[in-house]
Amino acid sequence: MISLKKYLDMTSQGVLEQEPEPAPELDGLSPATLESYRTLLCTMGKTAVQISPVLGSDLESNLQRLEHRVSFQPSPESVKQVEKQVEIQLQEWGGRVADHLKAKAEEVREIMVALAKTAEAMGSRDQGYSSRFKEVTGQLERIAHLDDLTQIRTSLVKQVSSLKNSVDQMNRDNHELVAQLRAEVSIYETKLRTVEQLSMRDELTRVANRRNIEERVRWSIESKQTFCVLMLDLNGFKQVNDKYGHPAGDDLLKQFAIELQTNTRSGDLVGRWGGDEFVVVLACDVEGAMAHIDRIRHWVFGKYTLQLGKGNENPVIQVDASIGLAEWKTGKSLQDLISEADAGMYKDKNHSRKAR
Repeated sequence: MISLKKYLDMTSQGVLEQEPEPAPELDGLSPATLESYRTLLCTMGKTAVQISPVLGSDLESNLQRLEHRVSFQPSPESVKQVEKQVEIQLQEWGGRVADHLKAKAEEVREIMVALAKTAEAMGSRDQGYSSRFKEVTGQLERIAHLDDLTQIRTSLVKQVSSLKNSVDQMNRDNHELVAQLRAEVSIYETKLRTVEQLSMRDELTRVANRRNIEERVRWSIESKQTFCVLMLDLNGFKQVNDKYGHPAGDDLLKQFAIELQTNTRSGDLVGRWGGDEFVVVLACDVEGAMAHIDRIRHWVFGKYTLQLGKGNENPVIQVDASIGLAEWKTGKSLQDLISEADAGMYKDKNHSRKAR
């Protein structure tokens, strides 16, 4: 499978498709190249859904957003930026699929072990009772050949008592078995709740993940709540990775997430959308959201110290982000809000570049 960059280079050079005459270009990209690139993004998303219906829809939605970005700004520079995001999304999606399959395999394994133990316990119990009942039956058969009524009475009382004890023991064992099964079910329920909570958190930053964000937005829409969506993209994050390495970039993302969470109200939701993009779902109108943006610029943006490990000097860097805002109105969907916030963030990023 060729990379997106190689695919674009080959297409632009005429390797994949020969045109009789070159088509007019849009800011350095031919319409055919742009259309091929957008089609490729959509196809990748549909393929992900076929591979994993549970997790593929997330990747498909994100690729559609990137395809929208290419349409909004059809330039070689925007295509390169989108290609970087696609690579990040594919890597993260692959990791989530692997973790999902691993968790499911572990759950199945634990359930199979529990069933095997239960079957073993029931088999041992039934064999024990079978032996006891067989012994009682033998005694009753022998009693039938006795002539002395006193001996018959004594033996019957003894065997009836033994039989009653066996039945009582079976009842006690059944109660213990039921209690044991209930305890095991409770343990598995706790494990599943833990897994569910973890599945709603970003593994690196520990803030909400994209699935959590989408569920909050959908709930807010269904409840007709007043809310806004902020999308933030760290400026210059690629340079941090290139200069100091990916571990330093991960450390920066964790620090930024903590600061963003600390300076956001408890009723709002802070999450990582993917890569160096974060989303904040604010339970307020657009005026309240603008005030929160000012608070972020004042308290979250600033100097961060990167932890490079022992033996290395920890550099201090200036960190800020481009921000896009979308306010929910009746009729707007989740995709509408994300696209609007993303477009606003992209405009803010372009404005920041021109200002420099």
